[in-house]
Amino acid sequence: MSQKKPNIIYINSHDTGRYISPYGFRVRTPNLQKLAEEGVLFRQSFSAAPTCSPSRASLCTGMYPHSCGMIGLGNRGIYISDLTQHIACTLKDNGYETIGADNHLGINNINATPQDIGYEKYLGWNDTNEALKYIKQAHEKPFFMSLSYTLTHRIREGFGADLDEKQDDPRYVLTPAPLGDTPEIRKDWAHFLSTAHALDTEMGKVFDAVEEAGLKDNTLIIATTDHGVAFPAMKCNLTVHGVGVFLVMQGPGGFNGGKVIDALVSQIDIFPTVCDLADIQKPYWLQGQSLVGLVNGKQDEIHDEVFAEVTYHAAYEPMRSIRTKRYAYILRLGPRRRPVLANCDRSITKDVWMQHGFGEMQLPEEMLFDTFFDPQEMNNLAFNPQYNHILVEMRERLLQWMDETDDPLLKGKVPMPVTGWENLMEVRDPDNSRRPKFG
Repeated sequence: MSQKKPNIIYINSHDTGRYISPYGFRVRTPNLQKLAEEGVLFRQSFSAAPTCSPSRASLCTGMYPHSCGMIGLGNRGIYISDLTQHIACTLKDNGYETIGADNHLGINNINATPQDIGYEKYLGWNDTNEALKYIKQAHEKPFFMSLSYTLTHRIREGFGADLDEKQDDPRYVLTPAPLGDTPEIRKDWAHFLSTAHALDTEMGKVFDAVEEAGLKDNTLIIATTDHGVAFPAMKCNLTVHGVGVFLVMQGPGGFNGGKVIDALVSQIDIFPTVCDLADIQKPYWLQGQSLVGLVNGKQDEIHDEVFAEVTYHAAYEPMRSIRTKRYAYILRLGPRRRPVLANCDRSITKDVWMQHGFGEMQLPEEMLFDTFFDPQEMNNLAFNPQYNHILVEMRERLLQWMDETDDPLLKGKVPMPVTGWENLMEVRDPDNSRRPKFG
């Protein structure tokens, strides 16, 4: 490990899942491919939530969403319980210069500022040019920079970049397993693929700037996304299609050499990993484990299980999940047994699903998947007597975690914070029928 504290660059994209080329998908992401070939790729990486703010808050605090208070969306008035638990505060207190954005944590809704979560300098959303200027300037102290890209987030039915039909011809794309295969869905997916390429191009500018500035050997790059892609059965769902995320890291301390790691990891592991690399005492609240032992070969596994959750997105839809190397279990605790449509972004694909009865689908209270024989998590085994002992074990382990972490869901419905607002569960789209608590 380098004796000099490493710079840390944390880049998070919206709604990308694992759909980049290092995971074997036919996506034009050469810069992320290069980063993986020079760094470390985590094949079994998961977010703590399949929704934007809870996922990002968990990564930045090292805690699960209900533990850090981020039970819903920052742009709907929910925020971290203790702003000083953000990783930027810890790094700033340990000699780092910090620069970044609020990363969808909603601090502007409570009259807080980026400085309140530890940033000395502020970067706007997707502001690559300002980031490049900062990287290339002289640095007297190690720095922590966070960047957030919204390109692969839905903008109404589309995405943040145009569809390139020459490169991503909708006639020839393969749609992901949950979606179905129709001309409309293929075109929607092709649009995502073009946008993923645009995202890769922006990230590549940052990677190149680090190398051109002579900082590559002592800069840890963390490239990831918050959750799955904004399609039905993906984002806002606790299957692998919702919480499976790409995670590529490159830098000092063994994060090089094109390693591929198959151990089960969570994004809450990133904060303790940064502490180890920067030789910083880990804060008491961290719930994750450092990845350093996996990377240097001293550990084969750091988790027997990882957890993820939903409480609020646009509307209330409480769910909790546990996954091991072999099984995934999801518990749906709300009163509704049909899709909460407001928690599925507008899209061409959603329109097609609605035409085929999406809104009337019946959802089970429990789901159990054997991820070895069913990697797409499509065959629910919760009602299969052959798997009853696994179901009971996974249910008990999940409830034990909820108890140990003081999950408020154990006490009944989790109320919306007084600063927040939600959609009614009955509305179709997340931008309809917002219902402020006050005023």
